[in-house]
Order: sequence, then C-alpha cells, then structure tokens
Amino acid sequence: MSDLLARLRDRHWRLTAQRRVVAQVLDGDHVHFTADEIHARAVALLPEISRATVYNTLGELVALGEVLEVSTDGRAKRYDPNAHHAHQHLVCESCGTIRDVHPSGDPLGSLPATERYGFSVSGVEVTYRGLCPNCAQK
Repeated sequence: MSDLLARLRDRHWRLTAQRRVVAQVLDGDHVHFTADEIHARAVALLPEISRATVYNTLGELVALGEVLEVSTDGRAKRYDPNAHHAHQHLVCESCGTIRDVHPSGDPLGSLPATERYGFSVSGVEVTYRGLCPNCAQK
C-alpha cells in the first residue's frame, strides 16, 4: 500500500476534498493509472470533480516528488504513488499493464566504473518488458 495520504499530511499539503479524492484513488499497490482513469475513479467518489482539477493535482503531486510520472512506449502517461519506495517496472508489451518489481542487488553496482565516464550516478531506471499471463495465453 502506498503511503501517499500520510506523506501529504506530513508535508502539511492542503488536502481539499478534490485533492484527497485524487490521493485516495492513487493509494494502493501496483497503481499506475492514467489521468483519465484517475478522473473516472475520482468521479465515482466525488461526482463534481473536474478533469482539470485531476490534471492540476497530478501536476502538483509530480512537482512535489510525491508521485512518479511513468511513460512507456508512447502510451498515455501513468502515475505511480510509490515515489519513495525504490522499485522498477515490469510492462506487458501487449496490453500495457505495469507492475512494480523489486529486483535483488544494487542497480547502480551493475554499471562498472569504466562505463560511467566520470558521471556521479544518482539513480537508475530499468523497465522490464514481456507479456503478462493473460496476454501470453492469447
């Protein structure tokens, strides 16, 4: 479970009803919704929430570093609330399903010093691709 709501409260971020609903929609494991999916789920909880409010709230959450924007293969951007938990992504090449994965080992350690060209590496992004079980059965 993401701890997004708790993190936002700790930051003293003003949690209006609309912002709270967006954060509630984003709360959970393996959450990677598009803005339109977030809006549809938010409307079910707060019918008067506008698409613009959802987009603005997502932009603020990304700017705060509380939500990651995930782009894969030219598909719609997805929003990941697990910004403070180190993980990589596993993406289905057919349907676009995204799952969080936590491979063992230090990803920075996998890049030899000779391949860093003097860079001070501060992070790494790895995306694993394949077919989810549903798509593999088709």
